[in-house]
Amino acid sequence: MLIKPLNKEVKKQLTRFGLLKKFNKQRFIFESNPAHPGLNTEKLEPKSVGLYSFRIDVKFRAIFRVRDSMAEIIYISKHYQK
Repeated sequence: MLIKPLNKEVKKQLTRFGLLKKFNKQRFIFESNPAHPGLNTEKLEPKSVGLYSFRIDVKFRAIFRVRDSMAEIIYISKHYQK
């Protein structure tokens, strides 16, 4: 599944957090196999909203939605696990 070109805000978030290189690596994996175990792709709650996420690194996740069989990254989120 391809990822649509990133919007200005998402590019700004990736730059601010120093994640461009990591994101591009994960993007390549995602576009090859969205279900790759290293991405930990998951559907977010509430499931009816249709948002998903995949792991950029241990601390950050890319939040996306699927439209016209393409993923659109809408936000980069900090992901805290207990």
